[in-house]
Amino acid sequence: MERKNITSWLILFLLALIWGGSYILMKQGLRTFNFWQVSSIRMLSAFIFLLPFGIRNLKKLNKKTILPIIIVAFIGNLIPSWLYPLGQTQVDSNLAGVLNSLVPVFVLILGLLFFKKKTGILQIIGVITGLTGAAMLITKDNLFHFGQMNYYSLYIIFATILYSININQVNVFLRSLSGLEISSLAFIFIGPVSAGILIGTDLSSVTESSTFWFDLVCIITLGLLGSALAVSLVNQLITRAGSMFASSVTYIIPVFAIMWGLLDGESLNLIQILATLVIMISVYLVNKKHK
Repeated sequence: MERKNITSWLILFLLALIWGGSYILMKQGLRTFNFWQVSSIRMLSAFIFLLPFGIRNLKKLNKKTILPIIIVAFIGNLIPSWLYPLGQTQVDSNLAGVLNSLVPVFVLILGLLFFKKKTGILQIIGVITGLTGAAMLITKDNLFHFGQMNYYSLYIIFATILYSININQVNVFLRSLSGLEISSLAFIFIGPVSAGILIGTDLSSVTESSTFWFDLVCIITLGLLGSALAVSLVNQLITRAGSMFASSVTYIIPVFAIMWGLLDGESLNLIQILATLVIMISVYLVNKKHK
């Protein structure tokens, strides 16, 4: 295996390790903070860390890159940072990790519809299979009663659609920039908005919580690792190995998400295990090379 391919695989597994644990960090943060606060503190932590790089890379902003960077900032990072903790107020962290595996499915769908990408029959089967697995997960314990859907799962699914838009944008329009350049420029737009949202929330009440400092450290860690570092890595992976390979990180994330969830006392029932397997199969099919 070529050194370039080995490096791409190492980045892929490092991303899976980081993002697989991010759901537990979000869960811990939500004990004390509401989802707006979790998102804002996470984004601000990443913004502060990346700011020196962003200032240095401002010259990279031009009429060709500014719109894709803004899309990466808001569609690929800020709005999903609201949706994930909102979903996790009613969805276990291990299931959130599994639902995140739908990213490659939506990358393929959007690539076909808007970015003129070619596909084969296996990818189409994979898309249908993935959507079936997602339906199994959001119907709670009864597969045939959609009236009992866990509607909070839809927030996470919507976030995966936004992530897939982000991946296609980077792959098509920002391949000339490095991962760090893309993320540092994107967070220049995100930081002030997140600061405004955080100021508008009631922080006085949360400081009285006995778990305030621990949960705050969890969210800051989420921002530094799950946003600043991971976003830079995934953008680098997209420009290095392509959108479908980069989105394959979600194939591995559930392994870590489920592991952390089980260690934290969460559980899986039979339907959820079957749905997890169905989604894993779908991601495998979507990533198969078509002839």
